[in-house]
Amino acid sequence: MASRHIFVTVGSTKFDPFISQFFRPELLQVLKQRGYESLHLQIGDGEIQPVTTTMEGIHISSFRFLPSIAGEIERADLVLSHAGAGTCLEVLNARKPLVAVVNKALMDDHQMELAERLAADGHLIYCDGPEKLLEVLEEADFSKLIPFPPGEPQKFTDFLDGLMGFKLSR
Repeated sequence: MASRHIFVTVGSTKFDPFISQFFRPELLQVLKQRGYESLHLQIGDGEIQPVTTTMEGIHISSFRFLPSIAGEIERADLVLSHAGAGTCLEVLNARKPLVAVVNKALMDDHQMELAERLAADGHLIYCDGPEKLLEVLEEADFSKLIPFPPGEPQKFTDFLDGLMGFKLSR
């Protein structure tokens, strides 16, 4: 069987409580039991420093930022992410299983609202804060996730054309 890989991302924010979970032996043991062998962490600009190490039989590497995380998402068998809208949609459009972790340190509940809705629709599993990640991963059944429907950009274009008063030429 090929090596199974997890990509973790915090987006452009600081989310050290989330990143620190991946250095907990009990969480790494759960990932190992589920067949994962490597983690690549996009850690943002928090206090945690980039590392390359192996713990509990899982290879861990990390970096602060990349111009695009599309390649990281594509290589991953599972993505664990903050619950930011852009990242969630990018992962779901790539048809990758996603656990979205809500960052409660942000000013409003937009991450919670988005994560709850996408979870209710069956597209992802969400975690109400990093302290609950271990429990969520122990119970997660990724086989029950429903693929996110592809976008229909033409509808948005038509809406904007109508709003701006442009005549549709179709």
